[in-house]
Amino acid sequence: MHFQTNYILHGIFYGIFTDSESYIEAPVSSERQRKLGKSAIMEKPQKTPEEQQSSPQMAAPDGGWGWVVVGSLFVSSALVFGLIRSLGVFFVEFVQYFGESAQAVSWITSIGLAMQQLMSPISAAASNVYGARPVVMMGGFLSGLGFILASQATSLLHLYLTMGFISGLGWALIFTPTVASVMQYFTLRRSLAMGLGFTGVGLASFAFSPLFQYLVEAYAWRGALLVLGGLSFNMIACGALIRPLGTPKVVVKAENATKLNKCSSLLSRIYEGFETSLLSHRGFLTYSMAITLFNAGYFIPYVHLVAHSRHIGFTEYQAAFVISVTGVADIVGRVASGWFSDLGRMRMQHMLVVWTGLLGLSLMLIPVAVVYSGLLVVSVVYGFCAGAMTPLAFAVVPEIVGMERMLGALGLLQLIESIGGLLGAPLSGWLKDYTGMYTVSFIAAGSFLVLGMLVTMTLPYFWSCTAPPPPSPSQKKSQDESIEDGLLKKTLSSNSVPEILCPLDDIPYSDKE
Repeated sequence: MHFQTNYILHGIFYGIFTDSESYIEAPVSSERQRKLGKSAIMEKPQKTPEEQQSSPQMAAPDGGWGWVVVGSLFVSSALVFGLIRSLGVFFVEFVQYFGESAQAVSWITSIGLAMQQLMSPISAAASNVYGARPVVMMGGFLSGLGFILASQATSLLHLYLTMGFISGLGWALIFTPTVASVMQYFTLRRSLAMGLGFTGVGLASFAFSPLFQYLVEAYAWRGALLVLGGLSFNMIACGALIRPLGTPKVVVKAENATKLNKCSSLLSRIYEGFETSLLSHRGFLTYSMAITLFNAGYFIPYVHLVAHSRHIGFTEYQAAFVISVTGVADIVGRVASGWFSDLGRMRMQHMLVVWTGLLGLSLMLIPVAVVYSGLLVVSVVYGFCAGAMTPLAFAVVPEIVGMERMLGALGLLQLIESIGGLLGAPLSGWLKDYTGMYTVSFIAAGSFLVLGMLVTMTLPYFWSCTAPPPPSPSQKKSQDESIEDGLLKKTLSSNSVPEILCPLDDIPYSDKE
């Protein structure tokens, strides 16, 4: 009787912890019960490898440790793009020290930005294999190392190699995995989380321009670059704060392939890591073209706005304060855009088009503002629109390709858009050298953004008032497998003994072994 009581309690606890609602599979005949044994009755059904592969990560918690990851994005974005925006302070110093043209010096920022975007597929693939944490920590080390080596530069070529290639590679390893980690932690409040994380860019733009100007005056540009290297090392700690939600995607698929006795070749791992199937995705290619045009004009003011302000007669600190005011407006724009987007009253693609159009128009108005107060007003409008469009530009990606391919899509997207980042600032510098002023440069920057807005309007389902369900590359495969599984189950069930479900109290038990 004691054995029977324990056996019943075992069944009750099994029903509680497996959500079986006090029902278990009972054998039809005592013959089959003797063959299977009593332990088989209580055996928990195992998930198939396909089921394990379909959900390699935990559900997005929409909070909790996710806010710590948002803080990591805040600091990382400040020390990557906030720093890039403020490098215009060094622009004038490099022109004077090396005696080079504006176009030649502009290549420093362009190479760094292009490396950050060209190497993004590498960082995305590495994160798919090893996870985001070690990749971001390595990026923080390389970004700081690049600035420290740049402080010893004796020519522009040295700056191309250090600030451009080494720091740019570090930025690539940091940015994409951090952004993807925030997206994985949030679903309902994703736009707000992205907006708060990217406010670091605006805050850094406000603080870094006068800070860098002070550092250049106090320690010269070499000492200032050493300080920038030390600041960049803080991104190693930011990487350590990223807590993964599950096993990296490629590792999960490799383990499942091993369980199914399939060969996981190097080419298949590369294919899964880089998500090269997106290169035939119409929506992704259209959006990549739009982002490339955005990128060609977006960073031009942060390279030439300080130089333009000094060119029209303002002092060094007045020029630096223009960037600071732009940074404050940028912060407000990012938070406001993220908050309004999460209300769901307007599709994110439509909001992105609105802010991008206004951003392009504000850039074209910068040369018109020759009075300092007018330049501040235009800079505030520019900063707000630039901040408002940035979180939307990344939050739109899962809506186009789906969450399953989001990390690889971010990497490939930045690889393609690097063309715009590589050519935008040098083209602006060439136009200044050719015309003797920055008027045409800002008009060209605004034109790039307006063209990108028009390309965005050609996205599939753009003119729909409701967003379509996010696509999933495994839907077709799962449908095909479900048909085969249904036929297989039907065949097996026709040759097997039918089983019924009965309440726990109706199962006969015996004390006999």
